[in-house]
Amino acid sequence: MAKTNSFATFLIIGPTCFFLGILFSSFPYDYNVLWTTPPDREMYFKILEDHIKFLYASPPIISRILHIAIGTGLLGFITKLYKPSEANMLFDGASLVLYMAGITVYITNIIKGLKVVTAGIYGNAEPVEGAAAGPDDYISREDTLRVFAASNTILALVLVGVLVLQAGQWYALRKEEAEIADMDRVKEEKKKAGKKRQ
Repeated sequence: MAKTNSFATFLIIGPTCFFLGILFSSFPYDYNVLWTTPPDREMYFKILEDHIKFLYASPPIISRILHIAIGTGLLGFITKLYKPSEANMLFDGASLVLYMAGITVYITNIIKGLKVVTAGIYGNAEPVEGAAAGPDDYISREDTLRVFAASNTILALVLVGVLVLQAGQWYALRKEEAEIADMDRVKEEKKKAGKKRQ
């Protein structure tokens, strides 16, 4: 059971680290869009926009590998939660919630952002006076790129949370094993002491 649990943990940690690596490679693009105000900010928006278009135009094998990695992480959670202990329910349950939140951010913000930026479907930066907002109105180019960059940051934080919970579970299990070993040792010593008295 411990070996199965370790393998399932590997199935979770591997894809999570893989996604964090992808997000880290996007960080140089996102940084100047979100956290700094360089003199030529427009240049950084253009760089991020070109990067997003390049990602969207990548061969289908790239997205398939990404989706296989997502499925591998889910397989790890299913394996660990098949016959859960109390520690599994707490740590793995919370990790699964974070993982699913990450998948939701990926589907709703990142994939949608890739499509919107590639199609160039941006709204007006300023709404037209007297015009009612309709379903065809979109947010501006800069806001779209900021939302995309912020989604990457949110996803990275969620995935770090998954890793922290998995590390917390590992620490809790090791601590529990050490305490059980200590209790067994004390029992053995008491048994030996009782036999010597007899």
